[in-house]
Amino acid sequence: MVAKGQKRRSRPRGGSRRRGEALEQAILRAAIDELTVSGYAGLTMEGVADRAGTNKNAIYRRWPSRAALGVAAYRQLAVGEEPLPDTGMLRTDALELLRRANRMWSSASGDILRSLLAGVAGDPELLALIQERSKDAGSAVWLTVLARAVSRGEVRAEALNPRVATVAAVLLRNEYVTRGIPMVEDNILVEIIDAVYLPLVRAAGTLGA
Repeated sequence: MVAKGQKRRSRPRGGSRRRGEALEQAILRAAIDELTVSGYAGLTMEGVADRAGTNKNAIYRRWPSRAALGVAAYRQLAVGEEPLPDTGMLRTDALELLRRANRMWSSASGDILRSLLAGVAGDPELLALIQERSKDAGSAVWLTVLARAVSRGEVRAEALNPRVATVAAVLLRNEYVTRGIPMVEDNILVEIIDAVYLPLVRAAGTLGA
């Protein structure tokens, strides 16, 4: 990562030629640096190729467009390595997931995501890629936490529905979009969990019974 306003070139020394995974990772790191410095508006294949010490053809073989590269770079940076919370209670597990998402939004990956979102108005392909990759709001993570709650008897198995499981994440994302803020206050996260998420998952399977 580089500081804002700085440019760093990463051409390999000694004439060694990177291939495969090594080259792919170098390109993604270069794209992350370019996005950090210039945002999506300033992202170019030429700039990334120069920073990665490769050529544009090597990038286009992997990512056919600037939009595809930008989204791939964001996903690379946003990959979380923390294990899923497992406190023994759905409320505390869900609240921790929401707090992690909130911290991400104010991090370097959050800055890049905001830059990508700012670019969707003039880039239909970018909009489609973001929608495609965010439509489940991380449902696998939320479904795993919810499945543990089902096994403990906290909620019914009917709660294991992607739309139900991810409603807290969707509401948090709505706070960012509608309020234009870098981080949501913790009391709002608690309200999302206590006033919306928990009542909804606990009611699953009882409506119409």
